[in-house]
This record gives sequence, structure tokens and C-alpha cells, in this order.
Amino acid sequence: MTRTLVLSVDRDDDLGKKAGIRGPIVGRKEVLTAALRLGIADPEESDTNAILGALHLHDQLKESGESNDAVEIAVLTGDERVGVRSDRAVAQQLEEVIEKFQPDRGVMVTDGAEDESILPIIQSRLNIDHVQKIIVRQSKGIEGTYYYIVKAIEDEKWRMKLLVPLSVFLILIGLGLIVPNGGIIIGLMPLFIGIYLMAKGLGAEQHLNRVMRDMRENADAAFVSSILWAAMVFFSLFAIAEGLRVYSSNMSLSTPPGGLEIVLLVLQGALTWIVLSFLTLALSLLVLRMKRGTFSGRTVQVIAFGIVIWTICSAGLKMALQVLDSTYILDPPTLWEDWDQALGALVIFWAVRVIVSSINERQETSGHYWGI
Repeated sequence: MTRTLVLSVDRDDDLGKKAGIRGPIVGRKEVLTAALRLGIADPEESDTNAILGALHLHDQLKESGESNDAVEIAVLTGDERVGVRSDRAVAQQLEEVIEKFQPDRGVMVTDGAEDESILPIIQSRLNIDHVQKIIVRQSKGIEGTYYYIVKAIEDEKWRMKLLVPLSVFLILIGLGLIVPNGGIIIGLMPLFIGIYLMAKGLGAEQHLNRVMRDMRENADAAFVSSILWAAMVFFSLFAIAEGLRVYSSNMSLSTPPGGLEIVLLVLQGALTWIVLSFLTLALSLLVLRMKRGTFSGRTVQVIAFGIVIWTICSAGLKMALQVLDSTYILDPPTLWEDWDQALGALVIFWAVRVIVSSINERQETSGHYWGI
């Protein structure tokens, strides 16, 4: 006798939001009812097709199996805040279903990559023999393409990803055409595109979503953190303005500096504001984590490391500019005068790391943690 469990996962909990159904949903009749209620609530929801696909596969396995084989179907729901919270909910519901049905193997039916991303969690608890993806046949005409673009823009998940980068791109083009000598603004477009792609590649969006969730859950800390975020934006603008001022003042000279030298001068002028922007961002995260009770001291280490980077970059830029002007004298007193602050910052960073590590070790033994 083989016991097979057919699974469908609604990771963002559309069943709960739109149909008012909480998981886990076990049994053919209950799953069919859930699919109908979700389909009536939102006929365009792809999870409806995934659930119906799971029902279809359940019936096929039941018809083709041996008479003493058992086949069951279940739908697991997560949370609208997709991430750790939703995955924990799915894992907890899966354990409930496994404890009740005791399956030997499982089959998973999904409607896309978002639900498939939870497959490793499911495989850690159940042997999955097969994964089936449900792809809905769509119209291939121009009118159908326009319709799906409009629906993607209206979707809350895709609206920010599509409209915000496009709007920034159009704003820069408009400002570059309207403002006199707006070539610099148009030239900033590759810079912003590069920053956006780098943020996507580093997964900054997930960290930003976590920070925004912390701000919603901690109103008092969110107020102070919002002020620090505003200060970070102003410091970033000041860095850009200072860099442009240094560039324009040096290029207006009778003998303007070379390309490498002007880049170093711009970086040297904007360095202080860049570091202040970084430090205010770190302080905003520190406030949120202390209020939430998840502060572990790592933010303090990040702030200390930022000071180290500040002193090293400042000394390095000063030394590079003097080397380009052929005015640098390489001797121990000059090196000490240029790099004493950087060495002091390194010592402070090492001391902060030692203190934080010792406090963390003491907390693990005592059970009392930062921010609690």
C-alpha cells in the first residue's frame, strides 16, 4: 500500500485574502470548494488553476493506482507578507497534514516560480516524486498582450517593479530637456540604472521590505527612523551637490586638472556627505532593531566599519592627489600623519568587535538579549 499526497501551495495566501479560507485544506471536497470560492472571488487568479490542476492529478492517481493505495489532496497557505513568515506557515501546515495522513510520497502542483521556491522546505519533510507546473493558455494577439500588460500594471506585486523605474527614467529625460545644460541629468540615467540593477542583484529589495515591515510594526521607532531616513536622503543630495560644485569650480580654471585628478577631487569633496548618509542609514536600522528586540550588536560593528572606510578613503584620496601633483614625500613622518586616523579607526573597530562578541557570548549563556 502506497500513500500519496498531492500538494498545492498558495504562498501569498490568496485563499485567505480573497476567499476567506484558512489552510491547510485537506480532502477532495474541501479543496474543490476552496477552488470554486477563489475562482468566484477572483476569476483571474492563477492559484485557482493550480488547485484545479492538483484536483485533476489527484483523480488521475486515484484511477491509475492499485485498489489498496491511498491518495489525498491538500492545499497549504502562507501569508500575504511573502518571506519567512509565509514559509513558516506553510511548513507548519505541512507538518499537520503529514501527521494526519502519514504519506509515503508526495506530488506538488504549482502555478509558477514563487510557489516552487518553497519546494526545498517541503522536500525536507516529505519525499516529492514529481512537480507539475500549471501554465494557462493565453491569447497571442496584440489586444491580448495589451490586456495582460494593463493587468500587470494594476497588480500590486508588479506595479512598483514596473512603474517606478520607468517613471524615474522619464523624469530624468524630461528634466534633461527642460533644464538649461541638462546633459548632466540625462547622463545620470546610466548611473541610476546601474544602481537599480546592482540593488536587484544584491537583493536590496528584500532588506527594504523587511525594514518597511519593521517600521509598520514599531510606530515609535518608525518616527525616529523616518527622520534618519530623511537625513540620509538630504546627505545624499548634499554629496551630489558638493561633487558637482567641485567639478564645475575645477573645470572653470584656466588649466583644468586631468580626468583622473578631477574624479579624485569630486570623490574627496563628496566623501564626508556620503559617509554621513551611510551612518544615518545604519542608525535608523539600529533604532528599529532595538525597539523590536532583535538588535544583536552587528549594526554597531557596521557603523564602526563605516568610520574605518571613511578614514582610509580620506587618507587614500589625499595621498593620491599629492602623488599626481608630484608633491608627495614618502617618509615615515608623512605616512604617520596621513594614516594615523585610519589606524586609530582600525583599533576602535577591533575593540568594538571584541566587545560585541563577548556580550553575545554572555547573552547566550544568560538568556538575556540586546533590546529586550
